[in-house]
Amino acid sequence: MRIKHWILTVGILLSTPFWAEAQDFAYVDTQYVLEQIPEYGQAQREIDRLSLQWTGEVEALLSEADALQQSFDAERILLTDEMQEERLAVIQAKKDEARNLRIRYFGPQGELFKKRSELVKPIQDQVYNAVRAVARSERLDFIFDKNGSATMLFANDDYDVSDKVLDELGY
Repeated sequence: MRIKHWILTVGILLSTPFWAEAQDFAYVDTQYVLEQIPEYGQAQREIDRLSLQWTGEVEALLSEADALQQSFDAERILLTDEMQEERLAVIQAKKDEARNLRIRYFGPQGELFKKRSELVKPIQDQVYNAVRAVARSERLDFIFDKNGSATMLFANDDYDVSDKVLDELGY
């Protein structure tokens, strides 16, 4: 029993590198950095403006469909079966038009996604390149995004390089 314990201890000691060097790391508050870049604010305002405009267009179509439905419901008993079918087809076509427009504007490959890629991605690429430059100049091994999916439970402000990233970007 003692020999197994001794072999296990020696194995652990031999597999642990004594020369391991400490890793240098930092974090960046990318939301803070992006908020300091005027072009990002302009891009966000443009995206918000388009989103409101397109939402209004979709809602207008849905309102038309609702108005047609209410009119149909009020007049239903006066309409022939053929007229009812025609009206229901018009109502359904208006709802389909609204749904298709919503997908065109807000779908996964929709206009909003394309506009966001066009306006915001170049700025995000600049920030990423600045982060890489700061990492090289500061000889950092890791830089975490404080606002990213990797949550930090504790972050010492001494390691925040957000202002250096802004300096690298010229802001």
